[in-house]
Amino acid sequence: MNDTQTNAKYGTLYFIPVTMGADNISQVLPPDVVSLAQSLNEYIVENEKTARHFLGAIKHQKPIREITLKTLDKNTDDKDLPALLSSLIAGHDVGLMSEAGCPGIADPGSRLAALAHKKGIRVAPLVGPSSILLSLMASGLNGQRFTFLGYLPAEKAARIQQIKAIEQRAKAQNETQIFIETPFRNQHMLEDILAHCGSETELCIACNISLPDELIVTKRIRAWKQAILPDLHKKPTVFLLLA
Repeated sequence: MNDTQTNAKYGTLYFIPVTMGADNISQVLPPDVVSLAQSLNEYIVENEKTARHFLGAIKHQKPIREITLKTLDKNTDDKDLPALLSSLIAGHDVGLMSEAGCPGIADPGSRLAALAHKKGIRVAPLVGPSSILLSLMASGLNGQRFTFLGYLPAEKAARIQQIKAIEQRAKAQNETQIFIETPFRNQHMLEDILAHCGSETELCIACNISLPDELIVTKRIRAWKQAILPDLHKKPTVFLLLA
């Protein structure tokens, strides 16, 4: 990237991937990513407690109390975003971490990346685990055409209507539909999918990805109805549907 696109005097905003619920650093993060994360003095984070734990797990070069942490979460107002870039404009590199997995995917980091591009600040994504892509990789569903839909409606009637629309789109476009749910509502989501999707529709359930009890299983709806259903309550889960 040359100076016509970014300002060479500015720092770089590094999107730092993190583990997804365990301290299995060496299993999911490349050594170069860990080394860079250990060297940064300032982070923009979704949750300070989680961020401190991660920085401790990677054995950051500085005491955690000496690292600057600024919060960017779903409640951060757009008018507060420019202040988060002040150190970058002053020439310092800064890391951004989401609550789990890769920043900018289903988290507020994308808003900051958009503003950084407008101001000529380099945004550098680093390699790490994305539950969405890992679940798609292992699902056996269509990896050429897919859509990530984020969260479906929380209200039951609206959620059921959306599930039916998703199934129709998957069938019409031969396109894998990927979506997530708040962990404590996972079981309700699964029940609604099984109750309202066609028997030949394929459903992949990807739960606790990269953790010791990881579960990634794809079956047709009719087979899921005959199986012992997994306990998804309060476990990070990705649902993938292809009709």
